[in-house]
Amino acid sequence: MKYPKEYLEEIKSRLKVSTVISKFVAIKKRGKEFVGLSPFKNEKTPSFTINDEKGFYHCFSTGEHGNIFDFLMKTQNLKFGEAVRSLANQAGLQPYRFTKQDEQREKEWNIYTQIYSTYIERNKKNMIASNIANKKVLDYLKKRNLDNKSVEEFNLGYVPFGLNTFLDLNSQFEEKSLKESGLFYLDERKNEYVDRFRGRLIFPIYSLTGKPIAIGGRIIEDNNKLAKYVNSPETNFFKKGNNLYNLNKARKVSNKNNEVYLVEGYMDVISLYNNQISNCVANLGTALTSKQILLLGQFFSEIIICFDGDDSGYKAALRAAENSLKFLQPEKQISFLFLPDGEDPDSFVKKQGKEQFLKYSDDNKIQIHKFIYNHYLNNSKKTPTELAMMEKKLTNLGNSILDSVVKKYVLGYFLDQLSNLLPSNISYNYRNYKSKNAKSLEITKNIYKQTQKFSSIEIKEFSLIYIILNNLDFFYHRLDLLDNLSFFSQENKIIFQLINESLKSGNYNNLGIDKKFLDNINKFATVKHIVKDNDENHSKIIEILEDIKKDLKTHDLELRIQELESKFAEDFNQNTFDEIRRLKKEQNIN
Repeated sequence: MKYPKEYLEEIKSRLKVSTVISKFVAIKKRGKEFVGLSPFKNEKTPSFTINDEKGFYHCFSTGEHGNIFDFLMKTQNLKFGEAVRSLANQAGLQPYRFTKQDEQREKEWNIYTQIYSTYIERNKKNMIASNIANKKVLDYLKKRNLDNKSVEEFNLGYVPFGLNTFLDLNSQFEEKSLKESGLFYLDERKNEYVDRFRGRLIFPIYSLTGKPIAIGGRIIEDNNKLAKYVNSPETNFFKKGNNLYNLNKARKVSNKNNEVYLVEGYMDVISLYNNQISNCVANLGTALTSKQILLLGQFFSEIIICFDGDDSGYKAALRAAENSLKFLQPEKQISFLFLPDGEDPDSFVKKQGKEQFLKYSDDNKIQIHKFIYNHYLNNSKKTPTELAMMEKKLTNLGNSILDSVVKKYVLGYFLDQLSNLLPSNISYNYRNYKSKNAKSLEITKNIYKQTQKFSSIEIKEFSLIYIILNNLDFFYHRLDLLDNLSFFSQENKIIFQLINESLKSGNYNNLGIDKKFLDNINKFATVKHIVKDNDENHSKIIEILEDIKKDLKTHDLELRIQELESKFAEDFNQNTFDEIRRLKKEQNIN
């Protein structure tokens, strides 16, 4: 059975060709394309190119050409179905199972998008119909500087009052399908289906593959009884928290732009787009969700959240910051941009233009962790109680970060900033009073600063030596556990060699290790409490030792890979590349 075209297109739309291929081929950016040595033959001069914008790779040496499915099939010896399942998993999609339910869903999806396409085209034509009602929408478009180009680019439309769209579409589609589309609702008093967007300028919302899936509508006439904006309700094929307005267009320019602007409204997107800032999207009337953050992260390395410069915009930005902090990655960044009071992206770019908007962005955007810290600092009276609450809140937020490396540095930033407030900068009358908690915090601060003298890998080495020193009799009988250990600090390497030789000779009662070194071991070895709790449990000791050895091995592989990748970037030598692949394979196994 064949996979539905829409399913395959969804996979391709979510994955850049360069992202997929870079897992197997070392590539370098060159203009709009990526280049590398051909995976189809041995060569010294790179002839392999990748074009993300057009969605293909091409090898000039062999003539091989294709998309991401072709690449996996040809280089990894996968069948088409295996390639699809592998890439679907990478794209975050559920596997397609070819069940009757899947087939029925595919059929319903096609009908759903046909209804939306028909509805959009119908109401796009209403924009140019000559009547009094339409004059209002045309006047509104003129007032907002929206021309025919904007109407065509975004398929804007107008739904006049008085038309019975449901009856017209019912001649083409079943009542059940029209009802489930979310475009209409039942007026129980009149017992008839009513157009949800009547009297509104409509903004079609598209999937990543460019299929219409929902509508946003803006009321044209002044009417306090009606909401200014409404969106399609959630349906089987549209979830607000899983989609973003204009991402179908913005993702296509991700090769040229590393960052994307996330704004609040449809008009903000259209105004930025009309000013040649096409890397912009809008959320759909909901708080920013984890799926939206992860979706944007597939295409862009920096998300710049630019909400309106008013109180509600600030509150929305704070919610977005606290919800998205946990998804920070070493290679990804989330920033916030606050426009002057009373301005939104639409008004600012219309007044100032593209260059001023970009300059203002570069000068004023603030990274997410700094924004969060500044918010809590500015909203604190800086009393001991409020500072304690602030520390607890920031610590909880920092600990929510999923990536352990990013978590370490964000928590370090929070701690460092908080330490500047203690003790002399606290604003309360008893400035000279030092509580036990304050002393405890000061000790923590000092230990934290002392650890900055050592790298994380040196502290791992301290832990390994601590385990050996506190279990000398055990390791005397199990010297095999100390084979093939990698040390990166010269001092730690010398100490380990001294211990190992003493164990081999059986004379390990007086090792003669420098007291200052032993003090560092006892102070900074992160496993000391675990080891003390398990000093009679040799299987636990072995387990801890093996974990540390694995970490040291991983670090060794990372250093070797980095060194070879730097070398490969200069000479594109096939042997170097083969060694990189071998080490990466070993790294994955480890």
